[in-house]
Amino acid sequence: MTTYWCEHAVLPGGARRHVRIVTERGRVVEVLAEVPVEPGDTLLRGLVVPGFANAHSHVFHRALRGRTHGDGGNFWTWREGMYALAGRLDPDGYRALATAVFAEMVLAGYTAVGEFHYLHHGAGGVPYDDPNAMGTALVDAARAAGIRLTLLDTVYLAGGLTGSGHLPLDPVQQRFSDGSAEAWHARVAALRPDEHWRVGAAVHSVRAVPCDDLALVGDAAARARWPLHAHVSEQPGENLACESFYGRTPTRLLADEGLLTASASLVHATHLTDDDIALVGGAEASAVFCPTTERDLADGIGPARALADAGAHLAVGSDQHAVVDPFEEVRGVEMHERLTTLERGRFAPADLLAMGTLDGYRSLGWSDGGLLAGGWLADLVAIRTDSPRTAGCATDQLLYAATSADVTDVVVGGEHVVEDGRHRLGDVGRMLAESIAVARR
Repeated sequence: MTTYWCEHAVLPGGARRHVRIVTERGRVVEVLAEVPVEPGDTLLRGLVVPGFANAHSHVFHRALRGRTHGDGGNFWTWREGMYALAGRLDPDGYRALATAVFAEMVLAGYTAVGEFHYLHHGAGGVPYDDPNAMGTALVDAARAAGIRLTLLDTVYLAGGLTGSGHLPLDPVQQRFSDGSAEAWHARVAALRPDEHWRVGAAVHSVRAVPCDDLALVGDAAARARWPLHAHVSEQPGENLACESFYGRTPTRLLADEGLLTASASLVHATHLTDDDIALVGGAEASAVFCPTTERDLADGIGPARALADAGAHLAVGSDQHAVVDPFEEVRGVEMHERLTTLERGRFAPADLLAMGTLDGYRSLGWSDGGLLAGGWLADLVAIRTDSPRTAGCATDQLLYAATSADVTDVVVGGEHVVEDGRHRLGDVGRMLAESIAVARR
């Protein structure tokens, strides 16, 4: 049993002073407010909040940070560099890079991550001796870095979509593909998760998975009770191609094939129609916004407030990791709304915290994470309230000022993974530099 005494903590009823959180076997067993510190308590200064969930990640994209801005371009030109990087990774390099990136996430306050995993096989699509070697590398990395993982194993069968139909896979994309939805399911079914990580399903996009294969993926996820994620309408070109070939938007296509349920998460959901928004809200599905990536790639601004009003849940992710900072992501949702509506306060501070915590965990299949309450996962983050960024802030508005640099302590499953700003693995910057250098060779 481990006890943490917090100067301030955000509990289900709001922020409270002098809070003792008692943990045992990875869970919170008791929460007491307005109590004095006792011998044996671990002190957490500042404001303690539930751990943040990074609901959409591609770890290997981290190796592109600060290297894609020289020639302008757009999402499609950026993708060329991403594919070149993907073609160079093997399980050992993937494990080293993922360990460093996951550790960077924990330092920033993320305690759970959904890894949208489509880099499955070797060159030419030839499986490794262990067909799940690349996924296992991610599991090993998450365990070493001390972060909960939902491995969103991704179906990728086609090279794109035009008004005339789906395109064949290019040489790099062959690494992403199992050849059929049935083969994908057989490979994923061999995974054996434990209490530290879970399996989820993902459709890369309607560009990469033909309509005839969608229902099988949805059925497999439903039977296994896996969360199901999909990139949806990140670019107008995707909508145009889908409407030209299928006569439907990507969201309508997923709904018609039975994939749009309360367990589904639509990633980006940027260019949605009013009908799409109603479909997502009516299903009580999630939309995962990645504001720092959507800005970086010039994707556009999604309809966050409209989706929430329709009944959808909202979560956030760091996607390509141009920035790894949960505070930037959650307030990015609000700031983008302000830019498009010319109004402030589109989401209350409590709404933004829920996006980053409770609803993020929900989208990843961890229905018992994201609250500091008895019986919930013992995942918590301490944030400085006296830094040059946060000094003088009201406790309930700290999310508008703090950055990842203000995170001092991170507890995952009751274990103190980050203490006084230092990850248990040591120098994460060095780990990143070394693993990125290898990945880019």
